[in-house]
Amino acid sequence: MKKAILLLSGLLFGAAAWAAGTSDNSDMNRFIDSLMSRMTLAEKIGQLNLPGAGDITTGQAKNSDIAGQIRRGNVGGLFNIKGVEKIRAVQRIAVEESRLGIPLIFGMDVIHGYETTFPIPLGLSATWDMEAIERAARIAAVEASASGICWTFSPMVDISRDPRWGRVSEGIGEDPFLGSAIARAFVYGYQGKDPNHFAQDEILGCVKHYALYGAVEAGRDYNTVDMSRQRMYNEYFPPYKAAVEAGVGSVMASFNEVDGVPATANRWLMTDVLRDQWGFGGFVVTDFTGIYEMIAHGIGDLSEVSARALKAGIDMDMVSEGFLKTLEESLAAGRVDTADIDRACRLILEAKYKLGLFEDPYRYCDPERARTQIYTPEHRADARRIAAESFVLLRNEGDLLPLRRKGTIAVVGPLAASRENMPGTWSVATDLKKPRTLVEGLQQAVGKKARILYAKGSNVTFDEELEKNSTMFNRDIPRDGRTDQQLLDEALQIAAKSDVVIAALGEPSEMSGECSSRSQIGIPDAQQELLKALVATGKPVVLVLFAGRPLTLEWESAHVPSILNVWFGGTEAAEAICDVLFGEVSPSGKLPVTFPRNVGQIPIYYNHKNTGRPLTVDHFEKFRSNYLDVPNTPLYAFGYGLSYTTFTYGDLHLSAAEMDEQGSVTATVRLTNSGRREATEVVQLYIRDLVGSTTRPVQELKGFQRVTLKPGESRDVHFTIDASLLKFYNYDLEYVCEPGDFEVMVGGSSDNVKRARFTLK
Repeated sequence: MKKAILLLSGLLFGAAAWAAGTSDNSDMNRFIDSLMSRMTLAEKIGQLNLPGAGDITTGQAKNSDIAGQIRRGNVGGLFNIKGVEKIRAVQRIAVEESRLGIPLIFGMDVIHGYETTFPIPLGLSATWDMEAIERAARIAAVEASASGICWTFSPMVDISRDPRWGRVSEGIGEDPFLGSAIARAFVYGYQGKDPNHFAQDEILGCVKHYALYGAVEAGRDYNTVDMSRQRMYNEYFPPYKAAVEAGVGSVMASFNEVDGVPATANRWLMTDVLRDQWGFGGFVVTDFTGIYEMIAHGIGDLSEVSARALKAGIDMDMVSEGFLKTLEESLAAGRVDTADIDRACRLILEAKYKLGLFEDPYRYCDPERARTQIYTPEHRADARRIAAESFVLLRNEGDLLPLRRKGTIAVVGPLAASRENMPGTWSVATDLKKPRTLVEGLQQAVGKKARILYAKGSNVTFDEELEKNSTMFNRDIPRDGRTDQQLLDEALQIAAKSDVVIAALGEPSEMSGECSSRSQIGIPDAQQELLKALVATGKPVVLVLFAGRPLTLEWESAHVPSILNVWFGGTEAAEAICDVLFGEVSPSGKLPVTFPRNVGQIPIYYNHKNTGRPLTVDHFEKFRSNYLDVPNTPLYAFGYGLSYTTFTYGDLHLSAAEMDEQGSVTATVRLTNSGRREATEVVQLYIRDLVGSTTRPVQELKGFQRVTLKPGESRDVHFTIDASLLKFYNYDLEYVCEPGDFEVMVGGSSDNVKRARFTLK
């Protein structure tokens, strides 16, 4: 024990300049050079190993097989252990009982909050509020770091245009410009803005899944991806690149293949693009068993795929233990080089150095912080405010919303009294006993001013097996043993006694997320029948829609007067929903994804390209690119979202009709709150390159501003357009802007804009 402590003391002495705040990269390099000179080959490979210990007990930490591996120097980090004392116990083994005392890095899936949980990432994206997203990530970092975690597997910035893919819930929507802004906000929230030095309440981000995971064929998870490189660079790469430019410390490889090579073994992706073109200086980790899974892809045995992953630029192996078990043999056989192992080891050690773990291995294990900085009233207030911002009002005929606190309100649906489902998927650190149900939130919100009646109304779906598969991971909604008719009759009885019906319907939280692809994406069958029966009563119905993806809502949009999409709003979801339902907050969320009319339209997205025979009318036309049985238009467009007030856009004015590549044009529109309530509008800027060397999208988001106006207030909203907003990757993958005519569009959604034109000389 004394020997280990002395060795650790030597490491700490080498990091003294860092602790004093005077370190630069040269100090770090000298420190790591010295450390690596003392490491054996086995110890270097051990740093590349990230086993999944699970949430082990303190006793297990001392006595388990994982503890033995740590003592032998075979572990670089662990993930998904929760609790300061557990993490401290494991870290103590690493720094006091291993030969060199190298600390571990501790990661967790902190996806949209820690114990204070925010809306699912797709919901956060619907705020279009970068300050709110950065604040959510900041709070997540504070709470996670107070609990011993120094690394999060977030943000996920996969562009997706296929809502059948369940993991769209974890992402940033369909647009590269909005997605890039969100990527930066997450990174700054987690890490701060100095990627070389981390405060005690900042944690290492990990952008994922690199690359193209959101484009899996047929929306089926883990499936194949195939696309042109021009499309990669223009439409799918930008959010990853933005995260790298923001200083993200790590990158996670995706499960899918790219150009016929699994991403985990794709050197072009991991080295040529990520490191050489974008200048990424952090480390790359696989996703869960990513190396092992390449055997099933069919590119080799464990030894072969491990060697290929390392040579491609992978630095850390999550769970597969392919590096640990095969790299020494592969080195001897010449399949990998010492330089490959040294590169990966160095990058892992650099991350630990920047996190301050060599200066203090227990800096993230302060019990006082754990007691005072997690799930605080301040954090919960922010979560409530941000959740309310994320909700999207899809429909509000007759101004049914906001509701009044009076009379009798019926609350119906299998999601109305489900506590565990409120936070949404991938809320692994959330105490699922803490969130209020929607029924409880409504009861608290109305107090004695109104009466709340509740009935479940239906099970999640008629199919018991499907329901079981959709309510996993401790998010069970107990199946009601009554008959479907008995459940429905009870709901209709309370509806008859009520002035208004709130139907809490949609997906349970695990019906979207990882391995939750759906071939049909409507509200499940039993709930659809319940909703139709409620509407048939003639009572006014408000659909509070829980969803982790765009849903097909044609019938609902035609027959339900009010639809409020609340995604999954986090631990304060119930309170936030009530804030919006009763008008304390006017909804301001805008869709970051397109809602299709039916699955036959998928993929459908706003920034598509024209064909040579584009449809120019709003109905079927022979020998044009359209469907016989459905319009080309979506049900709800990208950028769409209603308010409790109305906003009027004046004509769009440009400061000049021409500009050169060194100049700029200012686009101005007057926005007026023409309604009766103060509210916030997201003003959106789109640009179309009318003639290019290659085909260009019909519109591309290039700016947005959140503007809050009082009733009757007007404001001029300005956007500066310069060459950076006009550039794209041409056929030769050169980043250029081409002279010619451009159309500028400004409005409240992608399908409702004012237009003007200018010329780039």
